[in-house]
Amino acid sequence: MILNIVFLILGLVLILVGANALTDGASALAKKWGMSDLVVGLTVVAFGTSAPELVISVMSAVNGNAGLAIGNVVGSNIFNVCAIVGITALVTPIKVSKGIMRADIPLVILSALVLLVMGNSSLLDGNGENILTRVDGIILLLFFVIFMYHTFSSANEPEAAVASGEENTPIKMMPLWKSVLWVVGGLAGLIYGGDRFVAGASGLASGLGVSDAVIGLTIVAAGTSLPELATSITAALKGKTGIAIGNVIGSNIFNIFLVLGCSATVRQLPFGSVGNVDLLVLTATSLLFWIFGYVYKERTISRPEGALLLACYIGYMIWIVAAA
Repeated sequence: MILNIVFLILGLVLILVGANALTDGASALAKKWGMSDLVVGLTVVAFGTSAPELVISVMSAVNGNAGLAIGNVVGSNIFNVCAIVGITALVTPIKVSKGIMRADIPLVILSALVLLVMGNSSLLDGNGENILTRVDGIILLLFFVIFMYHTFSSANEPEAAVASGEENTPIKMMPLWKSVLWVVGGLAGLIYGGDRFVAGASGLASGLGVSDAVIGLTIVAAGTSLPELATSITAALKGKTGIAIGNVIGSNIFNIFLVLGCSATVRQLPFGSVGNVDLLVLTATSLLFWIFGYVYKERTISRPEGALLLACYIGYMIWIVAAA
């Protein structure tokens, strides 16, 4: 049990350090190749914050731990909306731009609805098991391509740049050799850390007598969402709530469309113990996220609304522990 916890902590540290190094190195390389700060932020930086979920879910799929792969994504997205937005709103009310309300948050809801439908494939086709197939994975990746096209199409709009906060995000410059070293070292950290993290999480699940999905929905989900939590709180304290809200939106869409898309393409994933309660909580909280932005027509998520989102997450965690 102790060894599994060591693997879990070691793996998470390597993943977070690796993701940060990879992002810095790749961003510096992209700048050397003439890409703008905004484009780098919408691609390399956005990918970097979702790298922990991507590595863990893909490696879980390769190792046959479908519950961990899907639970990681579902749990991370619930954590993002309820805990990160909730805590950030408690720090300072979050102002949401009109463009994000009309285009981006609805994409978060759409991604949750798509996963809800795919998670009930047994009801639709009469099979006895809900499975995320390779075809489903390809469909999710196509959604991701559409999302990226939408992102780049709106990137030239001033409001989109300000709302995402990317125009204010400085890209660290470094020598070419250091950029390459950071990219290679970051990838190595991600891969080895992901392997140790999955091994520790699976061992911990076995030791506690719970499913991989439960570990994925709780410990793994919160752990892989630490970069988003740190980024959002820091941004809120600096008054840049656009970065905080954009960080959550981008991460949730990346997680379902890219992370699960890649994972399911590698190997079909049975949903197992990740059931309708989990998928409905994800869908309902995503919808609540959008509704709160419209309350009183102020496009602001207030402190009471943030407290309610955080309370929803605490209630969901209590339900998981009780059900386990």
